[in-house]
Amino acid sequence: MKRFGTWALILAALTFTSAVPAEPPAAITIDYPIDGSLYPAEFPPPTFLWRDADAQTSFWIMDIAMGDSSAKIEVKSPGERMRIGEIDPRCVTPTNAPTLTPEQAVTRTWTPDAETWSQIKRQSFNNPATVTITGFRNNDPGQAVSRGKVRIQTSKDAVGAPIFYRDVPLMPTEGEQGVIRPLPQAAIGLIRWRLRNVAESESRTLMENLPTCANCHSFSLDGKTMGLDVDGPQNDKGLYALVPVQKETSIRNQDVIKWSSFGAKLGGKLRAAFMSQVSPDGRYVVTTIEDPGPQNRRDLFDKYYSANFKDHRFLQVFFPTRGILAWYSRETGQLHPLPGANDPRYVQTDGVWSPDGKYIVFARAEAKVPYSDGWRLAEYANDPNETQIQYDLYRVPFNDGKGGTPERIVGASANGMSNNFPKVSPDGRWIVYVQCRNGQLMRPDSQLYIVPFEGGQERRMNCNTSLMNSWHSFSPNGRWLVFSSKSRSPFTQMYLTHLDEEGNDTPAILIENTTAANRAVNIPEFVNVPPDGFSKIDAPATDFFRVFDLALDLTRKNQLEDALVQWQKAVELNPEEAKTHFNLALALERAGQTDQAIAEYQITIGLDPENSGALTNLAVALARRGRMDEAIQYFEQGVRIEPQSAKARGNLAAALMEKGRIDEAIEQCRTALAIDPGYSDAHNTLGIILNRGGQLDEAILHLEKAVAGDPASFEYRYNLGSSLAAKSRFQEAIPHFEQAVSASGGREPASLAMLAAMFAETGKLAEAAATARRALEIAIQRSDQDLVAKLQARIADYEARIAP
Repeated sequence: MKRFGTWALILAALTFTSAVPAEPPAAITIDYPIDGSLYPAEFPPPTFLWRDADAQTSFWIMDIAMGDSSAKIEVKSPGERMRIGEIDPRCVTPTNAPTLTPEQAVTRTWTPDAETWSQIKRQSFNNPATVTITGFRNNDPGQAVSRGKVRIQTSKDAVGAPIFYRDVPLMPTEGEQGVIRPLPQAAIGLIRWRLRNVAESESRTLMENLPTCANCHSFSLDGKTMGLDVDGPQNDKGLYALVPVQKETSIRNQDVIKWSSFGAKLGGKLRAAFMSQVSPDGRYVVTTIEDPGPQNRRDLFDKYYSANFKDHRFLQVFFPTRGILAWYSRETGQLHPLPGANDPRYVQTDGVWSPDGKYIVFARAEAKVPYSDGWRLAEYANDPNETQIQYDLYRVPFNDGKGGTPERIVGASANGMSNNFPKVSPDGRWIVYVQCRNGQLMRPDSQLYIVPFEGGQERRMNCNTSLMNSWHSFSPNGRWLVFSSKSRSPFTQMYLTHLDEEGNDTPAILIENTTAANRAVNIPEFVNVPPDGFSKIDAPATDFFRVFDLALDLTRKNQLEDALVQWQKAVELNPEEAKTHFNLALALERAGQTDQAIAEYQITIGLDPENSGALTNLAVALARRGRMDEAIQYFEQGVRIEPQSAKARGNLAAALMEKGRIDEAIEQCRTALAIDPGYSDAHNTLGIILNRGGQLDEAILHLEKAVAGDPASFEYRYNLGSSLAAKSRFQEAIPHFEQAVSASGGREPASLAMLAAMFAETGKLAEAAATARRALEIAIQRSDQDLVAKLQARIADYEARIAP
């Protein structure tokens, strides 16, 4: 009985307890910070983000248990809803408004005050602080209805350096003929270059309102030298600024390298460089250039794959498919290919230095054409229609520029993925790189991986967020890594992670308030200067670009007088820029100042001997001046530079024909047509030569092909009509002369005279007389007495033959 009674009491107690249970608190999902996050001691208070499964929760208690003491802090919060931050109204378009996701729309927030955050940091160096968020309702404030917790800790490692980054609008714009640009030209000046000390809650703007785009940048390990890609006039991506870093830094003309100036010295043509990186000691720059050999005279379209999208979330994909590594010496001012990374069978890119300057780590893949036959335009990021390329990581000795044998980095290669954008840790032990399915850098699936410098087992980093992780950079002390991500917003933000000596990293923490909610942060990079050691960048070298763009705009608007003034100013600002002299020459020609244009074309060629446009235009101008021998020399120079150019050979053929060098002219025409069977100019020139030689049937065949290629051409129609007339095929000639008259707006008397003659030959004498009178009126207006006399005689003949 006693035993039975004991069990009964226990059962009764259990029954009583279960009859009035407390409801278990609903789950609170803490989205940020992530459990295990590590903060620098100098970091400002972060904003906690959570979602409460109990929709009726009215307020929340933050219970903070200190890791390094028994002290606790309790804070009540209304849990304000997550909001979209401040908007830059200059960057608004109909399609790029920032919005909250459904999850963000129900997210609650709390930012510790400065004293609370300071106390949390002081008491969490050795052990994590646990932040428990508990939800309550106003009608029952004593009963917890929801709960979640997260552990955070403070690092003993200071960040130790500010972060330099680019702050950009995301404003894809569809222009003429459906061409999409990531940013309209008028918005280029909205790009800012900023500096962030992570101990502060705001960033400082160092540079803005540039008239040209400047993008990829790098610093020497000691923070004394900065390199910056500058697109240059007409965004040709051909310039590079290399400047000493000072508190107030200035980019002057003498600091700017023009990559194309090295083309002739390297035995070919060079237009641009990509992903340039300053060496740790600031003495060198490693960069990707096109193979400059004479066999590789391609334009950038044949070396880089690029696609722009209307979707601002991922508005561009861009990567090289051909190219080699080269190194520039500040001491000698020369550019040299790097042996071991200059194999034209591969594309070699993303070169970076080991901290001792002894090695270059780079990405490599088999070279290919960026746009294969039958290619289709990609419409979004990671569209299967993108050209597919997967890079592997390699390293090669620098060896004072002598290079060496490239070695594949095991773990970051041959894995079916694209391994790219490597960065070497300051202690030389680790490489952090981007891995994605295709291309490089800012891909939706970009993930950060770490691998030993010598190669080995790669690890996916803990700091990766859910969407796009790239543009990473080590702090000078090697303990922190900054990178960009789109996990919270399509407008890229900047994150930080801590790495220990063994390369183990912590969850990402957001560097808040780096830009407006409708602007993006990219290319973040630590610069080894004190927080107050870098306050301003001015760029007097870009004043030239501003004048250049103004002159170009005035020229396009046909405001030639004003344009010529601005082109002269541009020449004065930068007399060594071939493009300025070339555009000045074009404007002078349009203004009828041919002799002055010839002089400017000659200066252009002196600065840029392989400028095919200047060679062609100079030759044409000389030919118009009757200086045919000189014209032929420049046309021949154009053919030597571009032997596979049908246009260059066609121009030379026309000049040779005018000089009476018929056999040579025919040879050039036939070579041009072998290159491009549909090239109308070559068909036209060959047709003229054959006509003059009495080979009318073959002449007509070529002239018909010329007309088929350009039916609206006055010259082609006139020449074909003349050849048909010479064969007495008058009726067939009539529509071609009619088209020639139409193409000239009825203001060219020779075509009217020939049309009148064809009418006469086919018995249409009234039409012949009327058409000849139209030609006569124009001839009288032009005071062409010889033509007037001929037309008067013909009109009299036509009228006499008209039956009374």
